Amino acid sequence: MDRRALLSAALAPLAAACSPLAAFNRLSPKDPARRQASGLAYGDHPRQRLDVYSPRLHPETPAPVLVFFYGGSWDSGRRQDYAWVGQAFAARGFVTVVPDYRLVPEVVFPGFVEDAAAATAKAREIAPRFGGDPDRIVLVGHSAGAYIAVFLALADAYLRRAGLDPKAVRAAAGLAGPYDFYPFDVPSSIAAFGQAPDPRVTQPINFARADAPPLFLATGDKDTTVAPYHSQRLAAKQQALGAEAELKVYPGLDHVEIVLALSRLFRGKAPVLDDVTTFLKANV
Repeated sequence: MDRRALLSAALAPLAAACSPLAAFNRLSPKDPARRQASGLAYGDHPRQRLDVYSPRLHPETPAPVLVFFYGGSWDSGRRQDYAWVGQAFAARGFVTVVPDYRLVPEVVFPGFVEDAAAATAKAREIAPRFGGDPDRIVLVGHSAGAYIAVFLALADAYLRRAGLDPKAVRAAAGLAGPYDFYPFDVPSSIAAFGQAPDPRVTQPINFARADAPPLFLATGDKDTTVAPYHSQRLAAKQQALGAEAELKVYPGLDHVEIVLALSRLFRGKAPVLDDVTTFLKANV
């Protein structure tokens, strides 16, 4: 069995829950980039830590800063298992920050969103140390992490409360994100959002606005975990408001394959990395 087949078999059980991809991170080939820092604190909690990756060659001018939020139903995930994502984006010219955030059941909404805002503020603070431009930040996420990235871009009061000028966030990209899922009807959303006094304020689609940063919303047409309509509805609403929102539906990709396509091993399956980085670079 070759490496691709071995990894596919190992990852198959992870598809339904978008579990940490520790085995994939360990075995897959990496892009040429450097991990510049590991476990930098952005708060007092043990999970309020982040890693930083940068291009091997420092650019002549400061690079844009990309903050990547992983998925895991808001109740699982480790930044260490996404080094391959950090290296992929760093190799494309971004100073890339991969934070952890507090998880359900220790916190519920908006705890993980507040952590993400604090991590983004920290990314801006430390950007010059690693060759990044603190005024050119982009947010990217997959699944529950896509929810976080897009929610922060739209509901920018969380960034302000973290001490970050929302104008520093130039664009956001969501891969297979849930943006319109009330009423809550699955255990993960009930656990994460069911206690919210006003469920409407948990939904990214309710914060659609004309002056939002440009959004890249990607989904796979075989995704049965987070259906494509989430990306389609949000893109349509943003476009109707006159905002920039690009929708991309990848044929044949499911919920996990869309993020695996960022990796060197599965990049030939779909041009997800090319599309995301092209969009982001056009808006920073």
